[in-house]
Amino acid sequence: MKILVINAGSSSLKYQLFDMEKREVLAKGNCERIGIGGHIEHKRLIGQPTVSEEDLSLPTHAEAIAAIVNKLTDRSVGVVRHMDEIDAVGHRVVQGGEAFRESVLITDEVIQVIEDCIPLAPLHNPANIMGINACRAVIGDVPMVAVFDTAFHHTMPKKAFTYALPIEYYTRDRVRHYGFHGTSHRYVAGRAAALLGRPVEELKLISCHMGNGSSICAIQCGESVDTSMGFTPVDGLPMGTRSGEIDPGVIQFLMGRYGYSIDEMLDILNKKSGILGISGISSDFRDVQTAKNKGDERARLAIDLFTYNCAKFVGSYAAAMNGLDAVIFTAGVGENDAAVRRDVSAYLSYLGCTLDENLNLSGGGERFISTPDSRTKLMVIPTNEELVIAQDTMDIVRNLAAPI
Repeated sequence: MKILVINAGSSSLKYQLFDMEKREVLAKGNCERIGIGGHIEHKRLIGQPTVSEEDLSLPTHAEAIAAIVNKLTDRSVGVVRHMDEIDAVGHRVVQGGEAFRESVLITDEVIQVIEDCIPLAPLHNPANIMGINACRAVIGDVPMVAVFDTAFHHTMPKKAFTYALPIEYYTRDRVRHYGFHGTSHRYVAGRAAALLGRPVEELKLISCHMGNGSSICAIQCGESVDTSMGFTPVDGLPMGTRSGEIDPGVIQFLMGRYGYSIDEMLDILNKKSGILGISGISSDFRDVQTAKNKGDERARLAIDLFTYNCAKFVGSYAAAMNGLDAVIFTAGVGENDAAVRRDVSAYLSYLGCTLDENLNLSGGGERFISTPDSRTKLMVIPTNEELVIAQDTMDIVRNLAAPI
């Protein structure tokens, strides 16, 4: 079964085409600058690998999907002869609210609920809907599945997801912790269990998804029991450009002093804060680490603040689960920044974590980076959210075809 996975942003659209029988990626790419020009990068990964790039007009997501179809079926860089060979499309959707606790077949009713969740994810859900509608218009009647970032976290108990606000803001307005990066946390938990040789139902794990957007998740018996992102993805850890958790009084103070509107204040919290705001250099950890190594004190503070907060969340989640078997580092920073892993791990000796410096600095892919005698294991597991989306899509489509 061939599954096309779509991750639509407001001005970009990433895609991967999977052959799920072989569990391999046939092709992947990215359409950028949608609505403000247009550029596509396409990579064929089977046979003779090929990279194709071109500027083209992409006024909407529909033209981007059409460009993807052209690349996938192109005689020189494509991987299928016709789009009829693609059995289903899986879409990443950021926010499903309380309506969706698992992935679902996309219908008009499902799209309406995703639209109803736009106030909960105004930066993400509109783009996800544009990707879905563009696929429907260009590709046609192929089954499509929505896979939600929030779904994995619906196992959190009320004591973890409830804010200490008047309860009617939850019962009436559904203001609560939702959590994000659920497909990533779910994937690495399963892989950690496989590497540890134990059922995930027996394990207490903490997944550290570290990238430009970062979140930490406590996973007990294979289920999310707490996570650092909250009502929106700006909560929790300081990130590339996001502030992370902050005293609401600071927002009132700054708005009063400088006359910011709420939109201007949210723009500061989402796009001008975090690693960028503290370092004054970049939101890219690589740039900030380079500056830190050259003695830049603001860069040092930015990295130190990030690793300190990561360690605090790990400690609090170990307490919440009353134990810990492994800490997992994943996503762009977690997988590739040995210095961040070292600095976080240095706080965790009380949990029985002992980092092996050589393992931390060498190797790639899935691996342990703790010493053999480390009571709590330290692991690096590259995330694969697209594979989770493809797997869920395949399972749902196969169930549709199964005899009753």
